[in-house]
Amino acid sequence: MPELRRDPVAGRWVIISIERGKRPADFTRETSAKKGGFCAFCNGHENTTPPEIIAFRSDGSAPDTPGWTLRVVPNKFPALKIEGLLEKTGEGIYDKMSGVGAHEVIIESPDHNATLSTMPLKAVEDMLWAYYYRILDLKKDMRLKYVVIFKNEGEAAGATLEHSHSQLIALPIIPKQVAEEIAGAKRYYELKERCIFCDIIRQETDSRIRVVSENKNYIALSPYAPRSPFETWVLPKQHYSAFAPNEDFSTLAEILQKTMKQMDKVLDKPHYNMMLHISAFHDEINDYYHWHLEIIPKLTKIAGFEWGSGFYINPTPPEEAAKFLREAKI
Repeated sequence: MPELRRDPVAGRWVIISIERGKRPADFTRETSAKKGGFCAFCNGHENTTPPEIIAFRSDGSAPDTPGWTLRVVPNKFPALKIEGLLEKTGEGIYDKMSGVGAHEVIIESPDHNATLSTMPLKAVEDMLWAYYYRILDLKKDMRLKYVVIFKNEGEAAGATLEHSHSQLIALPIIPKQVAEEIAGAKRYYELKERCIFCDIIRQETDSRIRVVSENKNYIALSPYAPRSPFETWVLPKQHYSAFAPNEDFSTLAEILQKTMKQMDKVLDKPHYNMMLHISAFHDEINDYYHWHLEIIPKLTKIAGFEWGSGFYINPTPPEEAAKFLREAKI
């Protein structure tokens, strides 16, 4: 029998279509093979991007020249712009505000062919440090309330350039989906005086059936009500509401790269989206919310039922997905 499962944080319902029971080989998908050609993000092409905001350079080289290991640059075609006043107006029953924010690109490696699973572990750690430094800087801007950091890997996931990179969009509002998740976590805390994510980690650690991997600081798991086959979350084991290093980011880089290697092995280098969920700037340190990474391979398509109902249909139970990933020989 199919099952309807409710996400305990956001309250979102999904259909786990057990009778379809799709295994990794059953999905028709593209793989993230690199095609090559001219790339604005490659080493030596620094003049084709806007001037860098920050860069990691071990050789003391000048800004916007070769020698970097990671660069952060403004998006050449930004969704929102940092310049201007934040003005809110209304048109009858409709509300609008000026498009103030920030849109940046984190170029994770000078190597065009590198991916999160193949680049040196230090490069993954540096990517996480770049996320952290940009959040620290942008939250100083009183116009901004939230930063969405995400990675689109592969054309099916929305990537327009194949060179490995993440994006950051800072917003003057808290996105609806994030607000719903935060509100759900807050309701749970008001009822039980415990963080729901901490409770999820405790329960999953005890049952083991949806745990993909763990190390001393972090856990990777298949959520109970995943929207997509092989959706995987990475969370700190201790309660942290703000995204920050646990001494450093080495163990987070380790489990993130391991997760991507497992997905590459089981799903043949899938296109995917990765999102960092953090607390809102105005309430960054709290007892009810727990930052986490969400990784969603692009194995199914959103169609009429999903758009019309808000439900997701997932043909692979998370218990099976976790088992496939956990047992992958990498």
